[in-house]
Amino acid sequence: MPFIKIYIHFVWSTKNREALFNTKETRQMVWQHIRENAKEKDIFIDCVNGYSDHCHCLVSLGVDQTIQKIMHLIKGESSFWINKQKITE
Repeated sequence: MPFIKIYIHFVWSTKNREALFNTKETRQMVWQHIRENAKEKDIFIDCVNGYSDHCHCLVSLGVDQTIQKIMHLIKGESSFWINKQKITE
């Protein structure tokens, strides 16, 4: 049986590249939420990190996962969560 592993490096920035994740605590809270959310959705994140104005995720794609769907589930949900928690205000 063949074995295929595909890793995708996602990078996205905050709106207008504003430094919204300006403290180490804020970044750690957001990265931890991304990890937990991905785990709940059976998305394997090898690494998540970034700086005050952007985020990096190294993701291993599953057999039935598409780049579009994974990006939507990770970035879309984390953006919604950040706004709901009022982290960047």
